[in-house]
Amino acid sequence: MTADDEAAARAVLNRLRRAQGQLAGVIAMVEEGRDCRDVVTQLAAVSRALDRAGFKIIASRMRECMTAREDGGEPKLSEEQLEKLFLTLA
Repeated sequence: MTADDEAAARAVLNRLRRAQGQLAGVIAMVEEGRDCRDVVTQLAAVSRALDRAGFKIIASRMRECMTAREDGGEPKLSEEQLEKLFLTLA
């Protein structure tokens, strides 16, 4: 793994850990019976954090997915597969 790959992995893990903390906060808010507007606002923040983590994974691995070859010489992911994967986050 290159230094760039390691940095990207750390960034993704940081985003996921932040989202995990935010989700724990949302759960606590629901358990406490907090105002629905506050809960939904925090839940939206968790969703955005997860989306950003997913986009970071795709962006940092896109080149590898398009150029790395399977045993048969085909790319690991076709352009269409990569587009579909990207759109699952949209």
